[in-house]
Amino acid sequence: MRAMWVVLVLLLALSRGSLSQDKLNMCMDAKHHKVKPGPEGKLYLQCAPWRDNACCTANTTAEAHEDNSYLYNFNWNHCGAMSPKCKRHFVQDTCFYECSPHLGPWIQVADQSWRKERILDVPLCMEDCHDWWEDCENEMTCKSNWHKGWDWSTGFNQCPKGSKCKKWTDIYPTPKSMCEQIWSNSYLYTTHSKTSGRCMQLWFTGPNPNTKVAEYYINNAPQLCSFSVTSLLFLAIAYLSALI
Repeated sequence: MRAMWVVLVLLLALSRGSLSQDKLNMCMDAKHHKVKPGPEGKLYLQCAPWRDNACCTANTTAEAHEDNSYLYNFNWNHCGAMSPKCKRHFVQDTCFYECSPHLGPWIQVADQSWRKERILDVPLCMEDCHDWWEDCENEMTCKSNWHKGWDWSTGFNQCPKGSKCKKWTDIYPTPKSMCEQIWSNSYLYTTHSKTSGRCMQLWFTGPNPNTKVAEYYINNAPQLCSFSVTSLLFLAIAYLSALI
């Protein structure tokens, strides 16, 4: 009986390491995501960087660039027309969310009708967050959290009753407040730069730099899984030695 317990401990430790590596290349269980990532040669405009390995389809990426897209029926212009320079960041954000196959370390279970999983606290590169905030600082909005609390009675999101459209910087006084609040803490503001290898990039050209970032957070950042495996193996060997 004791020997069986030791074997179970070893199997559990090894399976944890295997599951961690599985998180390196995976898709969320969500409304428009593919089951598994793979090549998509015709991804549209701002989503094109993911064409070699994507969790999105070409149709999804085309819709990501449209106002009031069928993807989520979301109205970017709820407090007046959003400027093109601001909107491009939301398009890129959508491409990142729909297409990225390297969000595994931050995928969490979601109790929502339109998705079973979501991302939480993805470490966003400082440049991406600051550029996004600066290009939107003259926009208007009525809510800090765009994930919930809208009036959907028309089929598209409208400002809830009693709310007022305010200047962007009144709702989000800093880049940190915008990046962390706007999608229910999907993103975590960091002071890491794009060259650090410690933050995820919304914008990139060439090979996907987020692959190595995900590898880092899987293999090094917590250091809990590797420590647990080592500790459990040591204890198991010591325990078996004591039985002999």
